[in-house]
Amino acid sequence: MPKNREPFASLLLYRAFKYSVVNPMLRVYFRGRIYGAENVPRNGPLVIVSNHASNFDPPIVSNSVRRPVSYMAKEELFKIPVLKQVIELYGAYPVNRGSSDRNAIRKALEYLNNGWAVGIFLQGTRTKDGRITDPKKGAALIAAKAKAPLIPVCLCGTQDIEQKGYAIPQRVPVTVRIGELISPPNSTTKEDLAAVTEKCTVEINKLHDLGR
Repeated sequence: MPKNREPFASLLLYRAFKYSVVNPMLRVYFRGRIYGAENVPRNGPLVIVSNHASNFDPPIVSNSVRRPVSYMAKEELFKIPVLKQVIELYGAYPVNRGSSDRNAIRKALEYLNNGWAVGIFLQGTRTKDGRITDPKKGAALIAAKAKAPLIPVCLCGTQDIEQKGYAIPQRVPVTVRIGELISPPNSTTKEDLAAVTEKCTVEINKLHDLGR
């Protein structure tokens, strides 16, 4: 497998999980619609930046961009036998949320250097309405260090999937809109990182304004 492509085993697991679970649930249960998938490069390093409103967002994003997306996951999950091997194969990497994020950045760069797409939620946490109001510069920093393009992805409707008092995900319409590639920052200066972060924020919120 060329270095600008995910390992064959990861691609195999991604496709199996996508077509047996995620795609049917997105297309049928959530009546999902995806726009702009043609904007996503099929291989090579890529930083995917998106809004975040639900625990269902990572698999929905990965399904929509048509390639595996590596996300950070809490390190406790990597202590569970079998699950550890599965999520590592799928591209997850551990992060200790109570310590510095240097290790997470290092792992993200490692995946990008091996041709993966790395997914980063621009605000770093879930928001109630799916809009980004307080973006972080981490995605721009990683893109600058890896010299990898960024692509904005907007999830509309996922904020309604999980509701208090309901044990199962709610059957709500979900729309995924994918924007055009954004060049990485020219440097890691605060000004360059802020400019690219702002551009990503504007693009994602603009896509969000289109609604479902």
